[in-house]
Amino acid sequence: MQKFTFYNPTKLYFGKGQLTNLSDEITKYGENILLVYGGGSIKRNGLYDQVTQILHKAGKKIFELSGVEPNPRVTTARKGIEICKKEQIDFILAVGGGSTIDCTKAIAVGAKSETDIWDIVTKKETANGALDFGTVLTLAATGSEMNSGSVITNWETNEKHGWGSPYSFPTFSILDPDFTKTVPKDQTIYGMVDIMSHALEHYFHHEENTLLQDRMVEGILKTVIETAPKLLEDLKNTDHRETILYNGTMALNGMVNMGYHGDWATHNLEHAVSAVHDIPHGGGLAILFPNWMKYAIDENVGRFKQLAIRVFDVDPEGKSDKEIGLEGIDKLRDFWNSIDAPSTLGDYGITDDSIDVMADKTVIAKSEFGNFKKLNRADAIAIYKASL
Repeated sequence: MQKFTFYNPTKLYFGKGQLTNLSDEITKYGENILLVYGGGSIKRNGLYDQVTQILHKAGKKIFELSGVEPNPRVTTARKGIEICKKEQIDFILAVGGGSTIDCTKAIAVGAKSETDIWDIVTKKETANGALDFGTVLTLAATGSEMNSGSVITNWETNEKHGWGSPYSFPTFSILDPDFTKTVPKDQTIYGMVDIMSHALEHYFHHEENTLLQDRMVEGILKTVIETAPKLLEDLKNTDHRETILYNGTMALNGMVNMGYHGDWATHNLEHAVSAVHDIPHGGGLAILFPNWMKYAIDENVGRFKQLAIRVFDVDPEGKSDKEIGLEGIDKLRDFWNSIDAPSTLGDYGITDDSIDVMADKTVIAKSEFGNFKKLNRADAIAIYKASL
């Protein structure tokens, strides 16, 4: 493995009843609090009232930014930045899923910058600070509650970019599985696909001597595979929600991929799709990942063979390494089909008419992408066509 330095300053409060810790955490900051949330589900399930009561009891003045989109827009982040600067916000609290947290990261960094936040997202400028912010998570998916990454969409230019900085870690995150029990079935499915996709992105690399990391990633994949059908049969089950919630955090907080860099081409491919068509991120990943795997298998057949045997229990007897790997890919597709994840771009009404446009978006930052297998625009077209 490569030498590495691990850094993650986020304090994690995990488990039932952990919202009580918000009282102590919030007293560390000034009076003006910006509360950021999405479409209003936190009002319907009562979490909004619980949070605001804690903030009021602590003597805080609350400003609000609601309506954060599932693929958060830079225009929404700019609104939050404007509020922060105008009202002299001392602390931001994101209450919601990964999109709300991603938007909050952009707001926090933008509030401490004189440059437009999109220039930071697109890496034309560098972040030089951020307002402190915390999160109360309501959806198991992105891992944004315990990492510095964020994905922001510019709908005017149909661009979607991942970015991050040393300043965009949450100071604390509160994860109570009860807060995820009202997440509808489709969003629960997309979240579990996203978690597995993060694990798979880690898994495909060329570093040697990553024995423990491999096992940790495999453990996340196997745990989600075992838990997903049970959860979808009983969406209110706290134990299953807790298991998926913890897997979501561990899949992308830096702990399972110390010493190597995963691939991440499939995320780039999906960002291009949802930048043009605004589809759910997890849905796009379910469509694209198995097709990327088939496209990349010859790059290192051994990785695919290992995954197939260890995670998908493929019997290797009498089969070539590639046959074993391909069977593992088919089993991944079968599993995602079994939990009603989408399998083709056509499931979202996407046709070959937009393939060229989407392919252009994959190389807008640089001409090649992906670490395990380098891809270019022509490769993107081939994978999109296989995904129709």
